[in-house]
Amino acid sequence: MRNAVAGRQQQGRESKHAPGRAKDVHPRDCIAERSAHQAGEPPSAIIAAGEASVSPPTYNLRVTANTEPLRMPPGQTLLFDADDTLWENNIYFERAISSFISYLDHRVHTPEEVREHLNHVERATIKAHGYGLQSFRRSLISCFEQLTDQPVSPEKHERIVSFAQSIADQEIEVLPGVSKTITVLAERHRCILVTKGADAEQREKLRRSGLAQHFAAVEVLAEKNDTAYRLLAEKHDCDPTRTWMIGNSPKSDINPALAAGLHAVFIPHDFTWVLEHEVVNPAPAGQHLLELNSFVELGDHF
Repeated sequence: MRNAVAGRQQQGRESKHAPGRAKDVHPRDCIAERSAHQAGEPPSAIIAAGEASVSPPTYNLRVTANTEPLRMPPGQTLLFDADDTLWENNIYFERAISSFISYLDHRVHTPEEVREHLNHVERATIKAHGYGLQSFRRSLISCFEQLTDQPVSPEKHERIVSFAQSIADQEIEVLPGVSKTITVLAERHRCILVTKGADAEQREKLRRSGLAQHFAAVEVLAEKNDTAYRLLAEKHDCDPTRTWMIGNSPKSDINPALAAGLHAVFIPHDFTWVLEHEVVNPAPAGQHLLELNSFVELGDHF
């Protein structure tokens, strides 16, 4: 995920269900169910293992749910994502991008087109330089140069850099209920922070969050994929049957963890970075996938 936060388009929880206890649903019924209950808040759900999936139009469509409660015994290993799971992050990037697009004020391209081009530039920058604020600054400057077809003057460079700096200057805003909930969870389970990006940036955010004491280990990965999760599980002697990846990103947290043989807990965030959007895969047979409304609900299951 990003290593700091901005004004990207709001990405709401596109999987909406009517209030009340989750019921058994079949994958092919999910799209119709969402349309019928677009205004409702989604209840927490346990997503059953081993069901077939369809290709839905939204990134966090439920696959299937049941009404059986799941309460795990002490001694689990809980792997926690950081950005937009423990603390706010992408909203600050979204604000910075909004300011950048307004400053560019392109005479030909619409703001939406500028944003799409920036997404393209960011993908290339990340591939070459990884995640983090320095990479984000590179993307803003490259996008400006490409769309204006001219080099960035020192004055304009300073202004563009200020958009990224506004992210670094943000206080760490721990998400509601996280501090109290993780304090309880750390007493019952082994907690490991698993994030990605620039190592120094991520560790500094953890320090500033006041949550560091709850983690037995901290892993800052270059990328979060199934290979990385397998290596991490081996390094920390994680029993896959008792290990859970908890996060907001289908692309980096949920799908690769499931592919690596772990369980997963999906906690959607309204401003998940668009480059992290992906259809949530069903849990393979013998694995569990939970979707919760909030971090606090972890206390009901762990």
